[in-house]
Amino acid sequence: MTGGLLNDLKMTVDIKVGDIVRLCKPHPCGSYEWEVVRVGADIGIKCLKCQRRVLLERGVFERKLRKIVCSGEG
Repeated sequence: MTGGLLNDLKMTVDIKVGDIVRLCKPHPCGSYEWEVVRVGADIGIKCLKCQRRVLLERGVFERKLRKIVCSGEG
C-alpha cells in the first residue's frame, strides 16, 4: 500500500523543448538560465550566455531546477 502512495507523491515537471529554465547554481560562465533542447530520459540544456550544451539525467535536472522562466513553443 505504501508503494502506491509513494508513487502518487512523485511529481514530474512538465518540460518541453524551447523552455527557458533557471537552475540553482550558475554555470561557470556566470549564467543561471538555460534553454531546453532535448527531452526524454535525459534532458539536454544549452547555456544562454556561452551556448555550451549539457545532458542531465531527468532526476538530476529536476533537483537542480529552480523555475521555468519562459515556456517554449514546442
